[in-house]
Order: sequence, then structure tokens, then C-alpha cells
Amino acid sequence: MYAFIYARVGNRADAEDLTQQVALKAIPRLRQGAPASAIRGYLFATARSVLGSFWSTRLGLSQAELHEDLAMAVPQGPPSDESTERAQRILAALSDNYRRVLELRFLHGYSLKEVAAEMRSTVGAVKVMQLRALRAAAKVDPDA
Repeated sequence: MYAFIYARVGNRADAEDLTQQVALKAIPRLRQGAPASAIRGYLFATARSVLGSFWSTRLGLSQAELHEDLAMAVPQGPPSDESTERAQRILAALSDNYRRVLELRFLHGYSLKEVAAEMRSTVGAVKVMQLRALRAAAKVDPDA
């Protein structure tokens, strides 16, 4: 949990404080005998909520604006060689803009604002481009 939070705040002190907040919120609500996958999911959902509150306060933005970026998938470990090759094949089949937006968002973990700045575009345009890029990637490899 600490690594997940640290990757999103970038400093030890805040990551420790936020990890403690997650524990204080989540532990009393955990069901006895719940499967590990349910506990893991609940902990990450709680962490996203705590991170949303943290960044909302820190940046002076509403949590709704931050929700998209915090809902990124929970890391499952290092990718296999097969999945890496598959991702490279799919990205190679996409247009330059689609490939770039997917690389920045999902391989480099950029926020929508960061991608927009990098691509000299607006957040709205990046959202639309990301959706279209994901649809195009799904057509390249229907199993993706």
C-alpha cells in the first residue's frame, strides 16, 4: 500500500501519513474471513479515496476532477515478455498521436494535464484522443 501511495505523492512523509490514514479507515471495516482479493480491492479503493482528498486539498481542486487519474489500475507485478511484445505490436500499429497518448498515460503514468502539456493540447482533447486510441488498440488486437 505504501508503494502505491508513494508513487502518487512522491515523498516519504506524505506517503507514510496517507498510508496510516488508509489503515485507520479500512481496518475497522474489513470483514472477518473475507477473501484476500476483496481485502486488497477495498484497501486500494480506500487509498484512492484518501489520495483524492489529499490532492483535492493540496491543489484546491474538486475530487471529481482528480477521480480519473486516481482510478488507474492497481499494479499486478512486472509484465511478462509475451504481454510486453503484444503491447509493442499494438502500439506500433497505431497512429503517432494515439501511440503517444497511450504511452504517456499508461506506460509513463502521466496525468491528463501532464499529457495535455506534453502534447500541447487541452485536457478535453486528450480525453477524447485517449478514448479513440483505446478503441483503435482494441481493433488491432481484439483480445486486448
